[in-house]
Amino acid sequence: MRIIIAGAGEVGYHLAKQLSSEEHDIVVIDVDSSSLDRTDSSTDVLTIYGSSTSIKVLKEAKCAEADLVVAVTSSESVNINTSILAKKLGANKTIARVSNAEYVSSDHKEMFTSLGIDHLIYPEELAALEVYKLIERAAATDVIEFEDGKLVLLGIKLDKQFPVSRKTLQSIAQEYSSLDFRIVAIHRGIRTIIPSGSDILLPNDQIFFITNSTGVPEILKLSGKVETKIENIMILGGGKIGRKTAKLLENEANIKLIESNEEKTSDLADYLQKTLVIQGDGRDLDLLAQEGIIDMDAFIAVTNDAETNIITCLMAKHLGVEKTIAQVDNVDYIPLTQTIGLDSLINKKLIAANNISRFIKKSDVISVATLQGIDADVYEFNVKAGSQITKKPVKKLKFPENAILGGYIRDHEAKIIVGDTQLQVDDKVVLFALPGAVNKAEKLFQ
Repeated sequence: MRIIIAGAGEVGYHLAKQLSSEEHDIVVIDVDSSSLDRTDSSTDVLTIYGSSTSIKVLKEAKCAEADLVVAVTSSESVNINTSILAKKLGANKTIARVSNAEYVSSDHKEMFTSLGIDHLIYPEELAALEVYKLIERAAATDVIEFEDGKLVLLGIKLDKQFPVSRKTLQSIAQEYSSLDFRIVAIHRGIRTIIPSGSDILLPNDQIFFITNSTGVPEILKLSGKVETKIENIMILGGGKIGRKTAKLLENEANIKLIESNEEKTSDLADYLQKTLVIQGDGRDLDLLAQEGIIDMDAFIAVTNDAETNIITCLMAKHLGVEKTIAQVDNVDYIPLTQTIGLDSLINKKLIAANNISRFIKKSDVISVATLQGIDADVYEFNVKAGSQITKKPVKKLKFPENAILGGYIRDHEAKIIVGDTQLQVDDKVVLFALPGAVNKAEKLFQ
């Protein structure tokens, strides 16, 4: 596919990195030469300096031949105008990043389609939905669902004491043979391991399991976790993410939202029917104590300041809050947060890039998702007729190192892959892979 990306900020950069490894023909346009230099130095893409709203620049990028134009600059108006112009110039599909929640309403979809915009991405809403999923699966650090939750990828941080401590994966599989699951990755320190049967689990490891929807409670039990219902939640930050998160959760839990801006606090109080909105500085320990932080089951920090989010989550954890979630938009902080005790983090830009990738079909690849802070990606493949993956049981395939098959969907039913599994045409398969391994694994699906 020929894909034009307007904007080389974090969303455009990560999207370009994801797609360039899949041999797409990528062009990145931006008015910031330093952002283009970063993209050019770490990805195999063509970069063009200039405005994506310039017809001349779009023609230089061969917009008429583009299968997809993705406009993800920091300016909503630039993104919308870029998508409209690109469609008029002959681009097949367009996606625009927006910052107005009103635009993504289903009531307005037809209007934007008539303008030439096929899909709108609203990162703040996607981030709020991610928080909602993490609260639903409170014991997990990461949750990725496939086929409406039929298959689930769970990330879980192991405590000092857990039932299968220091046991090999082979012995764990034998001991829990009645449970449908597969451990597809271990994140230890700063290293991500695609495991074999001889690997063992250690305290503080972050483990990634593939299981079906019914296997989640047993996986948590195996990991020494308890699936508890989150009833009391404190949210720090009443911006777009905090606002949407509170709206999603206020019918299911008791919510307290802390916002420092007086005008915004008033607007939030009108918008949220069941949430207690408090004006104050969430970094003030006395305020948090007065508002009962020690009685909270979860603390969610989604201000625009990553340092504030990290520090307040660590403070909440120290005070005994079971589940903490921090918004960290500075990608340089992500590896650090995995080692200092944060339960879960969200990065709205990476979430947006992952969401966009779901709209990009490359023959047999359905979607790609990046796990934040982990050197691995999750791929969903569709098995084609005649592909090598269908010709032998999994254990007899020459599968590349640093890649592992997790589970598959067949006839709307989720199954976990084992050595004797033989995949069939139209199966949807979940693959976990480190950088560099996916291209070798992908050949088995061609």
